[in-house]
Amino acid sequence: MNTGVKITAYAAALAAVFGAAYGVGSGVGPTGGPAKAEHAGHATQAGAQRGGDGHGGHQEATQAPAPGGLQVSDGGYTLSLDTRQVAPGPGELRFSIKDRDGRKVTAYKTEHGKELHLIVASRDLTVYRHLHPVRAADGTWSTPVDLPAAGGYKAFADFTPAADGAKGITLGTDLSVPGPYEPAPMPPAADTAQVEGYRVALGGTLDPGKPGELKLTVSKDGKPVTNLEPYLGAYGHLVALRDGDLAYLHVHPNPGGPGPDVSFTATPPSPGTYRLFLDFQHEGTVRTAAFTVHTGGPTGSTTATPGPAASTAAEEPSGHSH
Repeated sequence: MNTGVKITAYAAALAAVFGAAYGVGSGVGPTGGPAKAEHAGHATQAGAQRGGDGHGGHQEATQAPAPGGLQVSDGGYTLSLDTRQVAPGPGELRFSIKDRDGRKVTAYKTEHGKELHLIVASRDLTVYRHLHPVRAADGTWSTPVDLPAAGGYKAFADFTPAADGAKGITLGTDLSVPGPYEPAPMPPAADTAQVEGYRVALGGTLDPGKPGELKLTVSKDGKPVTNLEPYLGAYGHLVALRDGDLAYLHVHPNPGGPGPDVSFTATPPSPGTYRLFLDFQHEGTVRTAAFTVHTGGPTGSTTATPGPAASTAAEEPSGHSH
């Protein structure tokens, strides 16, 4: 690949924060500085990202964004699951967002083509689903979901209410699949991932508490993919979840063309292990490439060790549910 993944982290204790993916390790070189992202709810040129209250805004270079997805209630809104347990295999999730008076919210702003984005991930971060549920008139959301194995999961709702002055919010709550369960080992850190014949290379430089750029390069059969298709209004969609508390970080790409490179500005909230999930669309199908990345350590940096492609995050049979 053209670049490696380089992360220089502050030697600090792992704290609960928004966004995580198994840590960003340091590789052979940076890919460049941060650039402006799409809107205030996600990363901006100064590296601000959606926080626990969901709003963007510029952060000082030494400040990490507030955590997201760590609370079931925030800003007067609550994520209420009607389905708190599903059987392994195909099933359905039903939920609603309630206001401070307990009423179901029925009006939302549209962001990236959807009123609400639902992410479901296993606690061991080996299963990942990006879903787009359908809202009934009474404010109840529903979506098919296929969770392949027993264990603990977490559901994240990412949305902006239509109420005047409302900020973007990411709420998180627990979900379970009953049955015998043994956590899967974390896929090893690597700077490339393979998914359905595509190779995605990860490069960039990130410092916890500071904005930095991640660049992901998509190729197929050894040739760069230069005709990626828009997905949710962009050429790529990145979610990061931190190991341990599953703090949630949701960023969209910097301005750019349809491949092969898609870049994101991100500010890791702390040293630690993260799991990155990149959604991209090509030839009419959305695919997900996954990476394990490390930041921090006694020396303040670690290296992304080449290993098996960390692309085992499961997808919906059709790619994603819309």
